[in-house]
Amino acid sequence: MNLFLRPALGLMLAICATTALLAQGATVAFGGLKHDASLPVEITADELTVDQQSGEAVFIGNVVAGQGEMRLSAARVQVQYAVVNGQPTGDIDTLVASGGVTLVNGGEAAEAANATYAVRAAEIVMTGDVILTQGVNALSGEKLTVDLNTGQGRMSGRVKTIFQTGGN
Repeated sequence: MNLFLRPALGLMLAICATTALLAQGATVAFGGLKHDASLPVEITADELTVDQQSGEAVFIGNVVAGQGEMRLSAARVQVQYAVVNGQPTGDIDTLVASGGVTLVNGGEAAEAANATYAVRAAEIVMTGDVILTQGVNALSGEKLTVDLNTGQGRMSGRVKTIFQTGGN
């Protein structure tokens, strides 16, 4: 076998193996999405509706929720508060975002139709045509789950990726 073809063949086999793995679901490091979930959450929007009975608040229109360097934007964000003995505590338990959700942290960004951020559990689940960009690389699928404590994530649902090789 030609000495120039051997490395190229090895690279192609590695890419094919990686692609087959990613097609079924992939675990990927999301270093930029790791952050301190104990920081306060700040939310801005065009409109706010509060339901004292259910312990929920709904932000509508140009919603931006920020926590540390992480930013989540969407058309609508429902805030569910933690409940103790049937009473809302005022502590945010979950943010449920819908309508063109974008999550940005550091050099990484993810887009999806919907997202659920479990604040206490420090986990974000994005669903519906998810696209994750990390620098020049992109990864897409139907569901992205990120553990913000570890920075590890899993993309599932017919995963597709594009790796930039740096070649000319």
